[in-house]
Amino acid sequence: MQLIASAPIDYLGSDDVIQSASPQVVNLARQLRVEGASDAEFARVAYEWVRDEVAHSWDAQDSRVTLSAEEVLDQRVGLCFAKSHLFAALLRSQGIPAGLCYQRLGNEEDGHVLHGLVAIYLDDGWHRLDVRGNNDRVNAQFSLSEERLAWPVDPERGERDYPVVHTTVATVVRAALAESDDAITLCLTGLPDALPE
Repeated sequence: MQLIASAPIDYLGSDDVIQSASPQVVNLARQLRVEGASDAEFARVAYEWVRDEVAHSWDAQDSRVTLSAEEVLDQRVGLCFAKSHLFAALLRSQGIPAGLCYQRLGNEEDGHVLHGLVAIYLDDGWHRLDVRGNNDRVNAQFSLSEERLAWPVDPERGERDYPVVHTTVATVVRAALAESDDAITLCLTGLPDALPE
């Protein structure tokens, strides 16, 4: 899939969700970046840290709702969106362009939900990565050569990859997380099912 993005420099900013200038985020990035590590090596370490050290709310059955990178780092839990916000912030803090991408996936009840990913700009191209967290049904991996996401989309089920690389969180995702106080209930009944056209 061809991703649609603006200039890589547009994906280096800090905001109230992707808090790449946060002292806590910068400090963790410095801890994770081994001296002399390339951007790709750092990106892999940061990816694996967020994927494995921050629990996915549904897998952990943890009702806490996190949105910003600092909240995810502090509480070590989040939905795919929130984990993506922290990963993007870590990358940006080290000068690696990172944006947010979304998929529309089918759920168990024949409906749909949005799923959050990160796109990073390395080796003169954009690469989507999924820090959701692995379990017995999910095996997402860091790869710059081929996508190793949690789930491939099935267009026959109404699923789709959204090609746009967003500089910040989608409005519908921000609203869903900001207005909820229970991540489990949000997963069951309140996740957005599509991006606005």
